[in-house]
Amino acid sequence: MIRVSVQPAPIDLATELAAVEVKEAGGIASFTGCVRGDDGVASLTLEHYPGMTEAALCDLAEEAFARWGLLAATIVHRVGEMVPGDRVVFVATAAVHRAEALAACAFLIDRLKTDAPFWKKEVRGEAAHWVEARAGDAERAAGWGEG
Repeated sequence: MIRVSVQPAPIDLATELAAVEVKEAGGIASFTGCVRGDDGVASLTLEHYPGMTEAALCDLAEEAFARWGLLAATIVHRVGEMVPGDRVVFVATAAVHRAEALAACAFLIDRLKTDAPFWKKEVRGEAAHWVEARAGDAERAAGWGEG
């Protein structure tokens, strides 16, 4: 089972985690990313290209299924305006063994940072600016190679 959602609504961790808890799973891994308040960030706005973003996330989940033999995967990503502490992204994977669940979860968060079409704008004080991709994100994503 693959579930992908791009939504303005807050992420309900209990509901999303319960959705990947299949009885055959020996390991369930998850990652929750939040808006950081460092460097004076007052808000973060995420924009996306509807349809294209969901398709890119589904492609990543399908690749993870094929590479690690997953039983379930969920990717939920927020869009719109958020403030420090808000949940931005949730990724969860379930597999027969923990190693596969952990690797697939890491793969998904690393690759969605570079492969999914999102645009970030941060507000600090009175100034707003678009956030450039980080070199470290590209390096981590490249480390997974092509499926």
